[in-house]
Amino acid sequence: MKCFRSVIKPGVKNAKPRDRLHKPEDDGWSGGGDVRQDRGGYCRAMLKRNEFVDTFSDEARHKRGDRSNTARAAIGLLAILLVLTMLFSLTAGASDASALGLVKHWLFPSMEELSQRDRIIVMDIRLPRIILGVLIGAGLAVSGAVMQGLFRNPLADPGLIGISSGASLGAVSVIVLGGSVLAPVAAIFGIFTLPVVAFLGSLISTFLLHGIATRRGQTSVATMLLAGIALTALGMALTGALIYMADDRQLRDLTFWQLGSLAGATWTKIAASGPIIALALVAAPFLARGLNGLALGEASANHLGIPVQRLKNIAIVTVAAAVGASVAMSGGIGFVGIVVPHLLRLVIGPDNRYLLPASALLGAILLLLADAVSRTIVAPAELPIGIVTALAGAPFFLWILLRRRGIVDL
Repeated sequence: MKCFRSVIKPGVKNAKPRDRLHKPEDDGWSGGGDVRQDRGGYCRAMLKRNEFVDTFSDEARHKRGDRSNTARAAIGLLAILLVLTMLFSLTAGASDASALGLVKHWLFPSMEELSQRDRIIVMDIRLPRIILGVLIGAGLAVSGAVMQGLFRNPLADPGLIGISSGASLGAVSVIVLGGSVLAPVAAIFGIFTLPVVAFLGSLISTFLLHGIATRRGQTSVATMLLAGIALTALGMALTGALIYMADDRQLRDLTFWQLGSLAGATWTKIAASGPIIALALVAAPFLARGLNGLALGEASANHLGIPVQRLKNIAIVTVAAAVGASVAMSGGIGFVGIVVPHLLRLVIGPDNRYLLPASALLGAILLLLADAVSRTIVAPAELPIGIVTALAGAPFFLWILLRRRGIVDL
């Protein structure tokens, strides 16, 4: 079967709508009857396919204003800003230990002496914290972008639809029950027990959410948000029951952990969670073209040759891995996954080929800046980083809701 775009018959003046679609007589047409009667939707899908392919042609990009050069420039700029932010984070804090002094000591060891205190502060406290912040910020931002592409809704965020609560439940269960009920699991996985169990908790939450919100290939946004609220409430209830069972030492750790913090960053924690988050970040860009096709709808994506179900499964596992390992190490840090993709879409557009790597860079930058604020605003004490991100992210989320309803036009 061949499909044709809407054209006017040659030689017909004042053509009516029914005359605007025709079949040539000598083109091997074998469909039988008017194309409009194709109930299988094949022709509509093929026309959508042509439109989808045409959107990436040079002529189409030129007509609508090509943002690919802007996106590449933004990614390069973000990479430079990330390096500068990391250097700034090395010097920010209650101590006056200088990262510049450490660099001079590396380059000119005979000229620049570095005290043992400064070496410990920079190498064993600040540097692991920065690396963990980069991984977690990138993981949460990319997870938000993938979730929004998967559900085709800009309000999808791991922290708002129950995925983070599932990861928190898994992490709290290891902290409280790791020496008793979950001792065999801890013996098997060792230092990886916390991120692995948190990953399993977020994976179960994600599959439940997707199964509840999707029917006949269509995802209901209202059902997704309501199911996310229900899963979050259930996760918080079970987490509260575990906290009730915790002792005094565990309670102190859990209270600070639930607010979100990078204070406990060590090289051991990076070795435990870093590979999981890194694998998720490496896998995410390979989903970009599939997510672009999924924006047309699942039926059209299938006709484009995109394995939709496999794409969903890989996306869900990727998000669960990144969110689970991030929450296990840092606790509840919200709104990174919803703020970062929105800011970038305003600049570089919705193309996931550029949006995903840019989200990783900007997410890392914002989390490092929030961590620097948390370390300095009440120095020598430390404000939980989750409070900083919530104070910045909650108003932004409200602005998104008001803007979508047309109440705010900014």
